Amino acid sequence: MYDREMVVEILEQVLEACGRVQQRFLPIREASDFTNTPDGMEKLDAICMVIVAIGESLKKIDKITNNQLLPNYPQVDWKGAKGMRDIISHHYFDIDAEEIYWVCSRQIEPLVQTIKKILSDLQS
Repeated sequence: MYDREMVVEILEQVLEACGRVQQRFLPIREASDFTNTPDGMEKLDAICMVIVAIGESLKKIDKITNNQLLPNYPQVDWKGAKGMRDIISHHYFDIDAEEIYWVCSRQIEPLVQTIKKILSDLQS
């Protein structure tokens, strides 16, 4: 068995981080909005930092749960979510704004909904 309280705490942090990504992404209408202005680049940098934190937290959850929790929720590509952390961290100067745009526009909300479901399941 694993430390549920710790997992719940980490999931709540991930949920809050997803909210920050969503908030920062609000004014972005296309990938070039990230790259065409200094403000856009700041948004890209900030969002990437939060995505790194999310990926690291998901890796920590896998470690704590011995990879037994997240696979129960296949609606999220957990490997991809954790892998984004590695890509951003190790290849920062090669980040593709299109890819970050796609993640923000298509992947964050399903992640939020799934984390809410996991939290509900763990707390019931």
